[in-house]
Amino acid sequence: MTTKRKDGINTRLAHIGNDPRAFYGFVNPPVVHASTVLFPDAETMKSHNQKYTYGTRGTPTTDALAEAMDELEGSAGTIIVPSGLAAVTVPLLAFLAAGDHVLIVDSVYGPTRRFADSMLKGFGVEVEYYDPHIGSGISALMKSNTKVVFTESPGSNTFEMQDIPAIAAVARQKGAIVMMDNTWATPVFFRPLEHGVDISIHAATKYPGGHSDVLLGTVSANENCWKRLHDAFITLGTCAGPDDVYQVLRGLRTMGVRLERHQESALEIAHWLEGQPGVAQVLHPALPSHPGYEIWKRDFSGASGLFSFVFTGGGDHEANAFLNALKFFGLGYSWGGFESLAVQVSLADRTIAKGNYPGPVIRLQIGLEDVEDLKADIANGLKAAGLG
Repeated sequence: MTTKRKDGINTRLAHIGNDPRAFYGFVNPPVVHASTVLFPDAETMKSHNQKYTYGTRGTPTTDALAEAMDELEGSAGTIIVPSGLAAVTVPLLAFLAAGDHVLIVDSVYGPTRRFADSMLKGFGVEVEYYDPHIGSGISALMKSNTKVVFTESPGSNTFEMQDIPAIAAVARQKGAIVMMDNTWATPVFFRPLEHGVDISIHAATKYPGGHSDVLLGTVSANENCWKRLHDAFITLGTCAGPDDVYQVLRGLRTMGVRLERHQESALEIAHWLEGQPGVAQVLHPALPSHPGYEIWKRDFSGASGLFSFVFTGGGDHEANAFLNALKFFGLGYSWGGFESLAVQVSLADRTIAKGNYPGPVIRLQIGLEDVEDLKADIANGLKAAGLG
């Protein structure tokens, strides 16, 4: 179903990626399990002149989610891959080759760094990390062989805000492709392609899925990059399973209202934490105290439920005591689901954006529980750590 950009976001989420008239009036598209696709005759088979030719090349189910993401992103095309990490690796493999130079923000998602430092370097790609606050100063790092600038804003775990339009303007002038991991904001709160980004990356495992039970990634490209991205996707065979695709498409229907709750609860807790004993700093881009607040306010229309805070002192012992005392916050990786999570952040792999934090950094995923219960849980954790 076609929607217009002026329609409200929740209206759009409720109606994109489905066409009941195409499937006998059923509201949701079918879950198509497919490998083999039959052709009506030899001539059609040789010419591939029909919409679907093989399971890896798309089905009505994958098309439905891809079309929904294109509506949200304003993109020319979207590929659906089995995980958020695959959403990072496929475009990097598509646009980099031996002898190329790639600039990657130092506050990047840890597995992205692992892929760059192992496989990309092994393929002969020159990998360089840059300060997330560099902005247009990235011009000084650009080389004649710089093919990709990889961004993530806010940064993983410590939430540094990048000046995406400034970076994109320099990259375009130098002939490099800009990629952005936009998982934190989703296209509801930030549309990268409207700010000069060429390729927008999402771990749909997070807010689009929303229930901690599915792994999926999406990659959306502008017109200039779409064919090359799609060709790499077909060549690599990184197609996702239909049941996972369907669950994410279903998750999109409620993503807007869930994000509203995540945002409201996270901001309330973040403001509250700023006044708690034992808390040195709260790393939430939508707080006026955050160094990147003005960029967030300028470019983003909202904030999700993930942020970090810093202890005034202590170390692993205090961090463990805090985490072990939590009742409603589960100890687990990932985020974006209905439940709250907590994890101690490690910055050991960084080379530039290490920060000057006086104590452990704790990342919180604020779920859909009642805020007062979550506050009481955090307060109990701080007390157990000897900080509250």
